[in-house]
Amino acid sequence: MENQSGQPSKKNSNVIYFLIVVVLALLGTDVYLYLQKNKSDTKIVYQHDEQTRLQTELDSLESQIQQVNAGKAKMSVALQAKNDSLQAKIHVLRTQLAKGKLTKEELAKAQEDVKQLRYFVTKYTADIDELKKQNQSLASERDTLKTNLATVAKKADTLTKQNQDLDAKVKVAQALKLAQANVVAYKVKSSGKEVDVTRANPAKKIKINFTVASNSIAIKSMHDIYVRIIDPTGNLITPADGGTFSADNQDLQYTYKTSIDFKDDGSQYTIDWVNPNLPFQKGTYTVLLYADGGTMGKTGFTLK
Repeated sequence: MENQSGQPSKKNSNVIYFLIVVVLALLGTDVYLYLQKNKSDTKIVYQHDEQTRLQTELDSLESQIQQVNAGKAKMSVALQAKNDSLQAKIHVLRTQLAKGKLTKEELAKAQEDVKQLRYFVTKYTADIDELKKQNQSLASERDTLKTNLATVAKKADTLTKQNQDLDAKVKVAQALKLAQANVVAYKVKSSGKEVDVTRANPAKKIKINFTVASNSIAIKSMHDIYVRIIDPTGNLITPADGGTFSADNQDLQYTYKTSIDFKDDGSQYTIDWVNPNLPFQKGTYTVLLYADGGTMGKTGFTLK
């Protein structure tokens, strides 16, 4: 009787153990599933945070590029190519982030790309800054050169004017001037002999005798001499083939033209002039001599 009652008790004990094992297994499964769910949630949150951080990085990089491009520095071909490459790379990363779900490997690759992009943007910014400095330096040099050129041009103009003024003064100083002069009227006998006269009727010609004032800077060579003779009525006596010359900043007609060899030695010169309008008139004649673009001096004579 005792053995029969003991067997059901043993069976009940086994069932209880089995139920405990099943409960523990179920609890273990629940704990595992819970932990896996937390791990998955953590992974999703991590990925979301990384995507947000990458998005912020891209915004910052693009803003930095836009600020650089907003400058007035003109980019070289190489810098423009770098700029286009950076913009294209940012566009690709934005497209990847717009998909919303990136694997861990894709995130790691994107993070590495952003690091590279950050390096290139920093280098690009430095290149642009250097270009701006070079442009500013060139602009400064250009402005300085313009100022120097303007100063040189002004000095050149001043020197040119001074030289012109000096040349004019030298020409005036070099011009021959009369020291002494007198005019004598002559008649010519049939024998050819010349006799000085004071009356108008027999007079046929005049001799203008003069000396030139000493001038050490005058050119010692042949000088053209222009003679203007004004008759007693105030009219200029001109030859049929008369010409003009320039003196004292005006064009004048001359009565007679000749030349002298100036040596600055006090020599006396004589100019013979035969009156084409015979006979001479009574009265006072004025004789003016010109040379080197100016008036040498004047003299005169009177015939009764």
